[in-house]
Amino acid sequence: MYNSKIIGLGKYVPENIVTNADLEKKIDTSDAWIQERTGVKERRHVVKGDGNTTATMAYKASKIALERAQIKPEELDLILMATLSPDYYFPGSGVLVQTLLGIAECPAMDIRMQCSGFVYAVATADQFIKTGMYKNVLVIGAEQQSGGLDMTTRGRNISVIFGDGAGAVVMTRAENNSVGVLSSHLHSDGEHAKELSLIGPNTNRWVHEIMAENDPEDISYYPYMNGQFVFKHAITRFAEVIQEGLDATGWKKEEIGILIPHQANLRIAQMVQRKFQLSDAQVFNNIERYGNTTAASIPIALTEAWEEGKIVSGTKVVLAAFGSGFTWGAIMIQW
Repeated sequence: MYNSKIIGLGKYVPENIVTNADLEKKIDTSDAWIQERTGVKERRHVVKGDGNTTATMAYKASKIALERAQIKPEELDLILMATLSPDYYFPGSGVLVQTLLGIAECPAMDIRMQCSGFVYAVATADQFIKTGMYKNVLVIGAEQQSGGLDMTTRGRNISVIFGDGAGAVVMTRAENNSVGVLSSHLHSDGEHAKELSLIGPNTNRWVHEIMAENDPEDISYYPYMNGQFVFKHAITRFAEVIQEGLDATGWKKEEIGILIPHQANLRIAQMVQRKFQLSDAQVFNNIERYGNTTAASIPIALTEAWEEGKIVSGTKVVLAAFGSGFTWGAIMIQW
């Protein structure tokens, strides 16, 4: 059995910055309202014609991660692509990234676990590496969500939160089992699936049926979130799964070098921080700059934390996420 470790990190976000002031011009909202409820000050949105899709942003982040890992694309054994916004309904975007990287053949798997997608993907890569089946795995979280948001006053509770972007890591076998991914903890509970969902079109109501109905009040094809309900569950599940990781590794909360939570809402991260009595230096947030980039949020934040020198050899890193499904999980990494 091998341990897996991260040897290269990369991120990409579109150049187009959308501030809260920009949203005030087309939505009945305010900078104070958005910041108070979410912590978001600005986010990145793709611009039609700028060449940014989920796959191309994933490719740009992956190139940086591969260069830093000093791994050539053809040396990859597997690509894991976490996204809820693939370029097409099918096929998945993983194969598109494979082609952009110039790899003739390489298994590529899309992982549709929404906000928990990157955590699930890292855990999956870890298992493939642990068993010896694969050595070098590219793990990506990428989202192009802006085009599917209801950018009107009607959709403001959700649309002000989300942004576009991509992050990627290269994982490989660790030289010893005292470093790398030490434990993974994954959970799901479908009882409340519709409380954070996009349910139309679906297999019971296809596009042609929606078009035939021509109902201007139909919002089933926009994301829906029961905000307070999700907020309460997120805080509970974040705390549970982080504690599960601490128990599995034997780490004390004081030993956490950096906690990188999924950037869902700054208030959630702050409440989790207070629950574990962590210092500001122990928790990394960047939601104020990028909004919630769903599956991309953790790899973007992880890359930034590493670039800023907050993650070095010996750092104990905790990745934690909660999202639609409901799904949640944590990864414990000894850097």
